[in-house]
Amino acid sequence: MLPVAADVLVFIHSLYVLFTVGGALLILAGGLFRWSWVRGRLFRIIHLCAVLLVALEALLGVLCPLTVWEYELRKAAGKHAEEDISFVGRILRDLIFVELPDWGFLLLYLAFGAAVVLLSFCIPWEPRRHRRRKPSDEGQ
Repeated sequence: MLPVAADVLVFIHSLYVLFTVGGALLILAGGLFRWSWVRGRLFRIIHLCAVLLVALEALLGVLCPLTVWEYELRKAAGKHAEEDISFVGRILRDLIFVELPDWGFLLLYLAFGAAVVLLSFCIPWEPRRHRRRKPSDEGQ
């Protein structure tokens, strides 16, 4: 059961990566093609926070909690964290993990975080809309 839970966690981790990278690409495409939904405040705040969280973890030298949790689940099941992985788990891990030195990850994550912040200026969020009050019927 624990190896399956670890594979589910890798799947969730891959969705997180897809959201951060894919979200940035969609914001860029949306800016070019004038898609209004990419300017949505909630989407942009969540996306920016997700990206900056990864950059902050890299800056502080903190391992990703999802990776640590996955390794712990595999170890608890008596598996080797890097070797005893299911076919699907291995495919997902190969998609989200690349071989880089620590400084390479730091540079990659900080550059990506800076790029997403820059996107916020180049393709701004929608302005906050103020609710208009309905005219009261009292004056009529």
